[in-house]
Amino acid sequence: MGLDEDALEYHEREPPGKLEIATTKPTNTQRDLSLAYSPGVAAPCRKIDENPDDAYKYTAKGNLVGVVSNGSAVLGLGDIGAQASKPVMEGKGVLFKRFADIDVFDIELEHSEVDAFVESVAAMEPTFGGVNLEDIKAPECFEIEERLRERMDVPVFHDDQHGTAIISGAALLNAAEIAGKDLEDLEVAFSGAGAAAVSCAKFYASLGIPHENITMCDIDGVLSQERADAGELSEHAEPFAQGVESGELADAIAGADVLVGLSVGGIVSQEMIRSMADDPIVFAMANPDPEIGYEEAKNARDDTVIMATGRSDYPNMVNNVLGFPFIFRGALDVRATGITENMKVAAARALAELAREDVPDQVVKAYGDQPLQFGPEYILPKPLDPRVLFEVAPAVAEAAMEEGIARDSVDLDAYRERLEARLGKSREMMRVVLNKAETDPKRVALGDGDDEKMIRAAYQLQDQGIAEPVLLGDSETVEAVAADLGLDFDPEVVDPAEHASERYAERLYDLRKRKGVTRREASELLTRDTNYFGSAMLETGDVDAFLTGLTNHYPSALRPPLEVVGTAPDTDVVAGVYMLTFKNRVLFCADATVNLDPSAEELAEITRHVANLARRFDVEPRAALLSYSDFGSVENEGTAKPRDAVATLHDDPTVDFQVDGEMQADTAVLEDVLADTYDFAELDGPANCLVFPNLEAGNIAYKLLQRLGGAEAVGPVLVGMDEPVHVIQRGDEVKDIVNLASVAVVEAQEE
Repeated sequence: MGLDEDALEYHEREPPGKLEIATTKPTNTQRDLSLAYSPGVAAPCRKIDENPDDAYKYTAKGNLVGVVSNGSAVLGLGDIGAQASKPVMEGKGVLFKRFADIDVFDIELEHSEVDAFVESVAAMEPTFGGVNLEDIKAPECFEIEERLRERMDVPVFHDDQHGTAIISGAALLNAAEIAGKDLEDLEVAFSGAGAAAVSCAKFYASLGIPHENITMCDIDGVLSQERADAGELSEHAEPFAQGVESGELADAIAGADVLVGLSVGGIVSQEMIRSMADDPIVFAMANPDPEIGYEEAKNARDDTVIMATGRSDYPNMVNNVLGFPFIFRGALDVRATGITENMKVAAARALAELAREDVPDQVVKAYGDQPLQFGPEYILPKPLDPRVLFEVAPAVAEAAMEEGIARDSVDLDAYRERLEARLGKSREMMRVVLNKAETDPKRVALGDGDDEKMIRAAYQLQDQGIAEPVLLGDSETVEAVAADLGLDFDPEVVDPAEHASERYAERLYDLRKRKGVTRREASELLTRDTNYFGSAMLETGDVDAFLTGLTNHYPSALRPPLEVVGTAPDTDVVAGVYMLTFKNRVLFCADATVNLDPSAEELAEITRHVANLARRFDVEPRAALLSYSDFGSVENEGTAKPRDAVATLHDDPTVDFQVDGEMQADTAVLEDVLADTYDFAELDGPANCLVFPNLEAGNIAYKLLQRLGGAEAVGPVLVGMDEPVHVIQRGDEVKDIVNLASVAVVEAQEE
């Protein structure tokens, strides 16, 4: 099947289309329905009647955007009418929800007259927190947006005009930086003089490019003063008419630093590119075919051509989805009365800055593991980069507050944390630990220190003030990899082969001499295995925590810390815990990595460890010891084990958390089952700490919950060690390393 057939099947699949309405409150009982509708709904109605601003408190208005079109200029399809435009408007809604958690009603209006369109949209102001105008032809789009902005007290934004301007503006900021050119010196030629081109030209002037440095061309050539005097230009394009003689596109391009294409495909030749200034910047954004092909432009000359297009199959795609979801997110969250030029500039600058940062592994994987590093082939962040949300939205919100058009104010640090929570419960939970870690960073040794992921993790730990990383590996390799990655930092590197400490060797020998290890073997272990070296550093107090395992099997990476660091006092077992986060809840699952068949005493100990870990994440533990039996419904050796563990915990006066069992998994996590069927249970709510009877059950369960239940996993967190040690999984991403290092720092703070 071709793309068209695949797209048709995608849209036709039940249920048709791409959007649905979902409830956000319980609707399971008669009381729920009486609260949602009659008679309970009268109460918020009365409140809003008394104070219209309460609509933002009692309804979804504050997170609802109307995507409105008349279908007069749809993508490359032209004027196809309102109904035929609906798949595009639904698609816009998908992007709003996917990237910024904003709800959308798509509105398609059969209005070709400006007055009728404006009146219809303005009348819907009570419904929406903002309005995104879409696919409306020029010049009507200019007047419609202007009139609606004047009439409405919510943000109104025509994405076709401003989206391309903002995203290409961010690209221009970075392209100029890479080319070593100042904005005020750039000569810019435009191919195209429609709505997007005029908006881009205006926006570039807002960024600092002198108005007189912009030359614009339409199908008839350069927009000259002569043509303006003859009345040939629209009122929107006329300000860009220069006091020069008429000329062709080739004349405008000759000597230009920047070519911006917003016209039609194939009208720019290699000869035109060769006529440009040194290291030219070419944004050929006509879709689906650019004004000049990517390879054609790059191969036109020997110096650096920084090239962007509107296509996803080449680097530097100018994609509006980098803008509108996050601009509206910031505007909605401070209840801005509009979207101003300063807010748009703030968005562009935030995007440009983000492109200069190290790119998360999840983004690299999403784009086929292609190299993503700031430079000529990477001047814009990728749409799937989750950081765009909590970089651009706060920048927009801050600009609105500074300009005095925000009706609400936010603390920007707290606001970023709220935005992170929108991307998933795991980010919300990890933020608790990250904030604790940042209050008192500790020295963390990182095994496999010359691996690219470890180096990138070290950079983030140091850059964010989470920890003081110590990379264990070859210093020359670390420096070379960091330079290749463009990471501007000077990490502490310790090479075990060059810094073998006699103190470490003597300590390792003392610990293992009755386990068959000689002094010579102790020295050799330290020089050839960073797992032993890092463990010795931690055990002797030269670092506060140790992470390893990136390139080792879990058991082989765990063995050295167990032999050198050992378990905590009065502790016989360690355990591996995964924190699984769902949309509205979190579960700590143990043991998933270490103990094959723990005894009742060991299960009790594991439960204590898990409860302590939950509290590091500010979660008050409610622990359930799981089985296929509910409170004695099955009597055998297997079900007795968790039951005995619970008895041990109940008899221990130091246990200050809720715990019960044995119980089945659904009993543990369903509140109504606990409350109705087992009202005697010691848990006053669903369990958040699940202790499995053996390793097999724990490992199977957490992977099923992760893969089929949609849970995000953080871990495995190693609990029960005498000092903070964590063994990451082979293939873990940089964020996983940073997360576990943060947990280790908090553990070290507590100790």
